[in-house]
Amino acid sequence: MGLNDTPSGERVHIGFFGRRNAGKSSVVNAVTGQELAVVSDTKGTTTDPVKKAMELLPIGPVMIIDTPGFDDVGALGEQRVKKTKQILNRTDVAVLVIDAVEGMQQCDRELQNIFEEKQIPYLLVYNKMDLLEQIPEEKQREIYVSALKKERIEELKERIAAIGKVSDGKLQLVGDLIHPSDLVLLVIPIDKAAPKGRLILPQQQVIRDVLEADGAAICVKEYELRELLDKLGTTPALVITDSQVFAKVSADVPEEIPLTSFSILMARYKGLLDTAVEGVTAIDSLKDGDRILIAEGCTHHRQCDDIGSVKIPRWLRNYTGKELEIETCSGQSFPEDLSPYTLVIHCGGCMLNEREVRYRMKCAKDQQVPITNYGIAIAFMQGILKRSVQMFPHLSVLFQDED
Repeated sequence: MGLNDTPSGERVHIGFFGRRNAGKSSVVNAVTGQELAVVSDTKGTTTDPVKKAMELLPIGPVMIIDTPGFDDVGALGEQRVKKTKQILNRTDVAVLVIDAVEGMQQCDRELQNIFEEKQIPYLLVYNKMDLLEQIPEEKQREIYVSALKKERIEELKERIAAIGKVSDGKLQLVGDLIHPSDLVLLVIPIDKAAPKGRLILPQQQVIRDVLEADGAAICVKEYELRELLDKLGTTPALVITDSQVFAKVSADVPEEIPLTSFSILMARYKGLLDTAVEGVTAIDSLKDGDRILIAEGCTHHRQCDDIGSVKIPRWLRNYTGKELEIETCSGQSFPEDLSPYTLVIHCGGCMLNEREVRYRMKCAKDQQVPITNYGIAIAFMQGILKRSVQMFPHLSVLFQDED
């Protein structure tokens, strides 16, 4: 991924929902100006969610998602409906497409109720207005369009943009923690598990954020860090490290220099930090036979010393001295039922949007299962959590007993 690409987790996710044959795919194609979805008179043509990252004016970078019909029937239909519900967990704006001739049905009302329950901004789009003799007066959240004749599609895009507008005050990854001209050191291991020829997404994003804040970013491998600190002639404002080398970096960086990790910054950015710091203490209470879920937001080829499936399980067993049952999940396979687990340890979530990370966090909270993330768990087990979150004063209350 190039530095100019907008990652999936940063795009406004716009989901198109509705009954079979209401014209969802036709509306998607009209809005995007592209043939993203198969269009047919046969009910249930869309069998799996169709996703497309694109620039959509006047919104900007978006992820368009066309979903299967929510009224699908049979065993296969149940699977399609389940996938539709999963899409809702990462939907920033929901567009409910309704057949204007048939009007709103029970299935449409069920979807509308889910939007409201999940607090998803939504729009009711009555398609096929060209078949109506008279257009009813539109209520709030309603718009009548014709995908076939491309009528009122531009107005629809404006309406979607209005409810999907991302706040200009969105939290920064690191920019609000530094000042112009500050020097930030980024410690980035280059090993066999690193993507060949590129940096991983959180590293790219932090570099960009430092530059946006008018700071300077210097990247260094963990074994060159100490020598670089000796040569710099100035004190860095902040050191950010890959979680895997937290212990070594903490030993090499003087105490007076703030230190944190990419994963911790990502937890704050996605809204997980406070919950993750509270949840990590559950590691000290683990017992033989406890089940731990290690969850990753993306899918990738696992290397022989993969952090999620190999390193963290090893560190957990060494730290606790317990016989633990450790399971992993990746991509969109995060289980709704977390009751079998004593603890969830999640990745940084760079490939997930904030809404999905918060959904996963809420699943854990509602089921009273502690949840934390990679960087916080590693810092905790290596005894450097307090140091790694000290630049967030509101968390200091959690460490008062240590003082």
